[in-house]
Amino acid sequence: MNSPTTLKEWQLLQIHQQTIGHQSIACEFTKNPNRFNQLSLAVGEILLDYSKNQITSETLPLLCQLADACNLKSKMTALFSGAPINHTEKRPVLHAALRDLTKNELYVNQHNIMQDIHHTLKKMHTFTDQIRDQTWRGCTGKPITDIVTVGIGGSHLGPQMATQALSEYATDKLRCHFISNIDSAHLDEVLNQINPETSLFIISSKTFSTIETLTNAKTIRAWMNQKLPSLDLTKHFVAITAKPKKAQEFGIPEQQIFTLWDWVGGRYSVWSAIGLPLALMIGMPNFLKFLEGAHAMDQHFQTAAFSENMPVIMALLGIWYINFFGATSHAIIPYAHSLSYLPTYLQQADMESNGKCTTQMGKNADYATGPILWGEQGINGQHAFYQLLHQGNHLTPIDFMLVAESSKNFQHQHDILIASGLSQSQALMCGKSTEEIITELLAAGFSETEAHLLAPHKTIPGNRPNNVLFIKKITPFNLGSLLALYEHKIFVQGIIWNINSFDQWGVELGKQLLPPILSDLKNSQTNTTYDASTLGLINHYKKNRAQ
Repeated sequence: MNSPTTLKEWQLLQIHQQTIGHQSIACEFTKNPNRFNQLSLAVGEILLDYSKNQITSETLPLLCQLADACNLKSKMTALFSGAPINHTEKRPVLHAALRDLTKNELYVNQHNIMQDIHHTLKKMHTFTDQIRDQTWRGCTGKPITDIVTVGIGGSHLGPQMATQALSEYATDKLRCHFISNIDSAHLDEVLNQINPETSLFIISSKTFSTIETLTNAKTIRAWMNQKLPSLDLTKHFVAITAKPKKAQEFGIPEQQIFTLWDWVGGRYSVWSAIGLPLALMIGMPNFLKFLEGAHAMDQHFQTAAFSENMPVIMALLGIWYINFFGATSHAIIPYAHSLSYLPTYLQQADMESNGKCTTQMGKNADYATGPILWGEQGINGQHAFYQLLHQGNHLTPIDFMLVAESSKNFQHQHDILIASGLSQSQALMCGKSTEEIITELLAAGFSETEAHLLAPHKTIPGNRPNNVLFIKKITPFNLGSLLALYEHKIFVQGIIWNINSFDQWGVELGKQLLPPILSDLKNSQTNTTYDASTLGLINHYKKNRAQ
């Protein structure tokens, strides 16, 4: 496919945007009292309300026609069938196969990968049971009390997010920690909280060559040897990797290595053995429910018509604002403490996937692609960045996430939480006109002059689009569905933009430049071929670092 901008469907959307782009969303509700029912959709226990968007009855059909013109359906089939759609790395993309517990056969290079998946799940089940029932013991015979995951990127963000989200389901016999940062302060913080005799370290690295992860792992091993000299530390380390020989060279026995595969991208790997920390905390039966929830969303994505397909609708609305309204960012705002890490997790999933300017054909995209994704818990955000959302010049579409059932006993607080989210969603759409504010100020005793001077500062323009995702409760099943929803949204947008959502070459250059700089930081002589800024900063660091 050439540039999507050349498609007649794209051009029709441009004309449509010019027609309705300045219409009031709030007025659409006045004209159509049934708008919410028509523009909301439930999949399982997740409700999507997309009625507060700058759309009319014509918009979604036009967007669906664009998806058809981009051959979305055939690309979906290729995704699930194991075709090598990650063409720059000549790999299939099969994270969805990890959660399809109903499938017995799926062949990649004439090998049935489902056998490997089921074997790894069984191995995870055995191991998690041993840790949780305390039959797995450390070098001094004590049971494991602390799980420390050492990894970065997808090896860290997914397990950390999901473990926090499902903490209600976690055992109280284990504590979970995550080390990703190469900053020694992070390492010290965790090591000071744990007992080496009762700690298990999960070294998670697809390549088992990531400098941050291996440096931290080696430091931890040295710390363990110092704390427990002359003891066999084998039972304190397991690995999750696609390079088992490297893990064995590190000293981890083969039976304590959990397999990854090259057809699982890091940011899509929480469904694999990378999810072992989650399985340890919530138990393997709940981990399987997590997989089942994702598979349920996979099934919906594959079978529902585009106009009734939750991932497709969310993706197309994103295309609508990015490419036809000029929005450059998108906010993820959960009104749920359990989803604290979700915005960060989705940042990687979206920005590493669709942060591309090169098309599948190797040409420069002459249109916007992936947005800047950001967000925070809703209540905290209200007192931080909502000012910009309401009155700034930036158009920022928002996904609000609300959870109907509270896991705690403070119902009044939860009602306030939900009311806060709903009120912000309403306020962003409706705004408040200058005329309304002048009327209020006059009623409050302000003079005509004062009211007219102050009113512009208090005017809220409104017409800020937002979705509301209402989740009945954060359960393993529902969290799995929610994450799969966003994975498929990202995939659909990549198809429309004609980019490869599954490579990440942009992160490689910094990795390549790191070793020579690191070498020069350690040596008394510095290579002078650097640019002046880098050379100056290297010398500044060497001059000022602690001796």
